[in-house]
Amino acid sequence: MAPYQPSADWQFEVPTTGTKRLPPAAALDTATTVGGRQGYDDTALGHFGTGLKAASLSHADSLTVISRTKRSPSTGRRWLTARAQADFSCDIVDPGYCQDLVDRYDGVIQWQGTIVRWDRVRAFETITTGQADRYLNDAIEKLETHLGLYLHRFLARDGFNIDIVVEDVRTKEELDHRGVEPIDPFGYRVPGRAGYPRTYTAPVEGVGGVALTAHIWPPKSPLVSFRGIGPLAERQGFYIYRNDRLVQAGGWNSTRSPEGHLALARIAVDLPSAPNDVFSLTVKKDGVTVTPAFARGLEQAVDATGHAFAAYAQEAALTYREAARRATEPQRKAVLPAGKGIDPKLRRTLRDELPELVGEDPIAFRWDSLPSAAFFELDREQREVRLNREYRQVLNGGRRGGLNDAPVIKSMLYLMVNEIFQKEQVRAVHTDNVALWNSVLVTAARCEMER
Repeated sequence: MAPYQPSADWQFEVPTTGTKRLPPAAALDTATTVGGRQGYDDTALGHFGTGLKAASLSHADSLTVISRTKRSPSTGRRWLTARAQADFSCDIVDPGYCQDLVDRYDGVIQWQGTIVRWDRVRAFETITTGQADRYLNDAIEKLETHLGLYLHRFLARDGFNIDIVVEDVRTKEELDHRGVEPIDPFGYRVPGRAGYPRTYTAPVEGVGGVALTAHIWPPKSPLVSFRGIGPLAERQGFYIYRNDRLVQAGGWNSTRSPEGHLALARIAVDLPSAPNDVFSLTVKKDGVTVTPAFARGLEQAVDATGHAFAAYAQEAALTYREAARRATEPQRKAVLPAGKGIDPKLRRTLRDELPELVGEDPIAFRWDSLPSAAFFELDREQREVRLNREYRQVLNGGRRGGLNDAPVIKSMLYLMVNEIFQKEQVRAVHTDNVALWNSVLVTAARCEMER
């Protein structure tokens, strides 16, 4: 196995922090072995020993894993798709390159951690000229939603963070930076029906009592955690967790068929930690298969008061039908989505509160050199709001600016100019409004500078 240094073409890197039980070299040899045997504990997310390799090489031509601990230097291994098709050997990565890459993530990786890197990501090669920004935005949106949903319990904890950063490999300029927010599929503010959520216990043969926490969502919820994670027909049913990681987001596991009237019904289930013959993970760990013993257990499930699980679906359907009979509620006008330059938490709130126009490019914000008399300018062709860099420091209270800074002024401008960006032609009234807003905002910024 010869030392190897990855190229810089079409790469994708994920740095993580964590503690290794084995020295990096021994742990990496196991991790990069197909079906590598290791002692998974009861709380481990790994299971089959194939996920990292199969998932990576299905998307990229090269997988590189680099790791270090407090007591061991940085070590790396590399898999090639071409090599995997011929034999099961991998390369040892040059130690100097390993350390350089770890140093690049100084602050994220401190005493110990691991970097997983993909080279020659095949999807990137399909991007047509001029479409890179749109492709990256769509890809990041999907990745942000997937990670936010399936890892929402982890993301809700202090000290666990995932950031998605887009960087120009030539200039090292940070083009986009989003912190992934948890998307809790049970994160409504008020339940859709009094008395819920309820926790039922299903006696499952071969397993014992299985807890089912049944929720009824409020009807017509605009929240991303309800409408933004996929078709409602596919998102009703069981949400199954293994060691706090969501492995199935909806579906009835052949215990019943999906129905439109059950769109509000979601049930949280934590898989038993002990091995059993009733629940089985799919190889991709994106679903669970069950035996008929689970369906028999559901028929007998009751909560602490004796309320039967069989009545839960009826009450969820009744809640849906009652809402459908009510008078139509006021509908907010659809808007262009918020894009780069707006804090991820703010984007999430905007998505929750306002319906978005499908298939439209987002409105982005960036700082630029503008005349002193202009607080902002609109670039309709690029769909950008350009803010005057002269007033940046005062808006940030003297703090160092970042890509997603000044959220208050950006959110106000987003709401004010959204309609202008939607128009095919800008009317005189819109031009006059922009001039008015600029005059007031410039005066306000100068007043703040004088203070």
